[in-house]
Amino acid sequence: MLRSYLFFLLAGLSLVALPQCSNQLLGGMNSRSGSQKIVAPAQASHHVIATAKNKPRDRHGLPVYSFTERNRLVRTTAYTCSEDDHIQYGSKNAIGTTLKYSSSVRSAAADWSFYPLGTVFKINGHSQLYVVDDYGSALAGAGTIDIYHPSKAMMNAWGRRNVEINVLKWGSFQQSAAILSKRKDFSHCRQMYANIQRMAGIAARTASR
Repeated sequence: MLRSYLFFLLAGLSLVALPQCSNQLLGGMNSRSGSQKIVAPAQASHHVIATAKNKPRDRHGLPVYSFTERNRLVRTTAYTCSEDDHIQYGSKNAIGTTLKYSSSVRSAAADWSFYPLGTVFKINGHSQLYVVDDYGSALAGAGTIDIYHPSKAMMNAWGRRNVEINVLKWGSFQQSAAILSKRKDFSHCRQMYANIQRMAGIAARTASR
């Protein structure tokens, strides 16, 4: 009886010890360790790898795609709300809502001129949906996607991975630009905003021909 009590007490403490910087929807939580397994993505398909070879490259050497192409090989990194450069924002994303991490939906950050706010995608081999609701200064000018994790241990376990994604729904450039236009004191926001405006100008000129 005592051993059972100690087990449940320790299990409860392990959950409390997790960083309380998100809503902590702990789908898949291992109650013995207080940790969550990082499911490795599936390998990119031969088609996506072959298609990527002839694409222009971003500064990390990863392919740059047109918006008609939804299956992509992308560089992903990981972040958490307790990092030094995010701790001031706590559990909030760039639009002021709570960062998501559940068994069904998770938050991601990106350059909004590559993946606008509200973009929904899946990672090959993962069942969850990922939604772009955040950005970061290190992401501006590249196609990298930063995957949110609720702890530094999980962030480090993900590390940096090149994965295949499938964009299910594009977000809104208009909404992205509206938010970024009010934050142009920050160089990365200014850069994303200018790139969205440049693309809008190209689209308008093309449509008028």
